[in-house]
Amino acid sequence: MIQVNESPETRFIHRFIYSSLFRNLFLSGSILALLGCATTRFTKRATDAAASPSPAASIVIAQQQSDAISRPTSKPYTGELSIFEDPKRDERLQPNRIMDILGIKEGSSVADIGAGSGWFTVRAARRVGNGGTVYAVDINRDYLDYIEKRAKGEDLSNIHVILGKEDDPLLAEKSVDAVLLLKTYHEVAQPIRLLRKTHLAMRASALLGIIDRNGKGDDHGLDKEVVIKETERAGFVLVNQYDFVKPDSVDYFLVFRAAD
Repeated sequence: MIQVNESPETRFIHRFIYSSLFRNLFLSGSILALLGCATTRFTKRATDAAASPSPAASIVIAQQQSDAISRPTSKPYTGELSIFEDPKRDERLQPNRIMDILGIKEGSSVADIGAGSGWFTVRAARRVGNGGTVYAVDINRDYLDYIEKRAKGEDLSNIHVILGKEDDPLLAEKSVDAVLLLKTYHEVAQPIRLLRKTHLAMRASALLGIIDRNGKGDDHGLDKEVVIKETERAGFVLVNQYDFVKPDSVDYFLVFRAAD
């Protein structure tokens, strides 16, 4: 073996290099370890955030669950619209009296939810005139197409159709002075949710009318007491009820306003 004699200066330089390399390796390892811990904590926080909804989202979910109903409902009508157009229906149902009670006048904005053939829609459109608006809301696109053609044929440009949802009429906030559900409530799958959305669309002092027949829910009718309880749960107060609509094979006309 050949022995190399190093000068003190050389040995000092070698020791300095080895020491520097060791410190750098130690620092690199420490940094990687810290980055690994931080990544783990960040990933855990992200996972926890994804798994746990925000407080606001939790409130919405809880509200939706409390508003859900479990009673039977009727399948929405999809048949011929001619059944709504009996010439004697005006005499039996008295639409002008209905509009008087709901405060529908010239210039009013009205929502006809479950508009069907537009029987009430066109009558309300004539009442409110060019300065008013009637929103024909339905979940059946074909019915809305029919109403649009009818409005054009009867020169009623103040009718606007809206393809709503089962739990949302998709009306703009504070956009209407009166709302009517005519022989529709028993078909609404989630009425409390629908009514809460309707509530938001109603202006101050606006009225909500519900006309229907007594029944079990799945027989194209629903008992009046059930309708009142559900509507109150949605934030309304019953202000009056009438039975003059009975000749049109219905049992009640309920009128509500938004609770204070």
